[in-house]
Amino acid sequence: MTKRILSIEDQVDNRQIVRDLMTSVGYEVIEAIRGDEGVTLAEQSNPDLILMDIQLPGFDGYEATRRIKANPKLCRIPIIVLTSYALSGDEEKARAAGCDAYLAKPFDAMKLLAVVRQYLTS
Repeated sequence: MTKRILSIEDQVDNRQIVRDLMTSVGYEVIEAIRGDEGVTLAEQSNPDLILMDIQLPGFDGYEATRRIKANPKLCRIPIIVLTSYALSGDEEKARAAGCDAYLAKPFDAMKLLAVVRQYLTS
């Protein structure tokens, strides 16, 4: 069964990079542009994993993560933060919101795939 990944990212180029990378190894990718849209799409599609940007319109990735993790039906979905918002303390803030892993942009494609596989096979 194909694993479904929800990518919540507002930048067109970043969405394309993630989509191309994930589909090249057989994952299905669904996409949201806004934080609030991402939460709604997570509720509707129940993805196997979420890739979350932090700087999003609607509400940011921290709030989207908190809302997803607060939902008993979604709380077990791993959330990997992919962000250029990588100042001191940002990873701790993302983990406090509920994210499971944190990668700064620009990310290494092989490292991202390794982290995704780790969460999808555990």
